[in-house]
Amino acid sequence: MHFDGRTQRALRDAGLEIDDLRAVSAAIVDAVEADARALESFFDEHETVYSDMDMAHSTAAFPEHTVEHLDVTTHGAEMRGWLRFDTWGVFVEDGRVLGEEYVELTLGPTVHDRVRFATDRETLR
Repeated sequence: MHFDGRTQRALRDAGLEIDDLRAVSAAIVDAVEADARALESFFDEHETVYSDMDMAHSTAAFPEHTVEHLDVTTHGAEMRGWLRFDTWGVFVEDGRVLGEEYVELTLGPTVHDRVRFATDRETLR
């Protein structure tokens, strides 16, 4: 179950039964797995993406990135992985699909921020 003891107790106090908690927990796992696959597909389908990431070596408002791949794994409600560009990579701690043309990832060490990636710069404006 993906709820800590206090959360489980509060949900039971609100009227949810153990079977309800299990069903919600399973739905969370399914949603995280579906998002992970959708994020991987987004980066697989686009050789070039643009981001709202602040980059020291770029003056562009929305820097361009050449994508090699995104590899994410899930465990329960957690999503983690690695986003590889042509010359560098970054740890991914979470992500979500915002639409067909853009996604958002929480990037780990060296970036430590939520970053939106899009198929064109206009989508990020």
